Amino acid sequence: MIYVSDKAKAQVLALRQKAQVEGEPEMFLRVSVVGGGCSGLSYKMDFDNVSKPGDQVFEDNGVKVVTDLKSFLYLVNTTLDFSDGLNGKGFHFHNPNASRSCACGESFAV
Repeated sequence: MIYVSDKAKAQVLALRQKAQVEGEPEMFLRVSVVGGGCSGLSYKMDFDNVSKPGDQVFEDNGVKVVTDLKSFLYLVNTTLDFSDGLNGKGFHFHNPNASRSCACGESFAV
């Protein structure tokens, strides 16, 4: 399961509205893990409307989240959060599978 905090939900809905996709029920949030970053792996998020074979589909807090199977192995039980504080604004992943992450929080290792 991939979880979505209340703050992340509000921001995802605001971004969908800004991108004019809020009325498209087939649009979902695609979360994936890609190679790169100072710790070796990075998170990637996009809106998408095409499911692929092997996709893992979750809905939490009213947000449909889809990830490919390979990425899900890194993301199981991760919570997507959003911060607008002074210590950095943006989406953050609270990933219990990460053994370390970089100072910016955008990459991790397992």
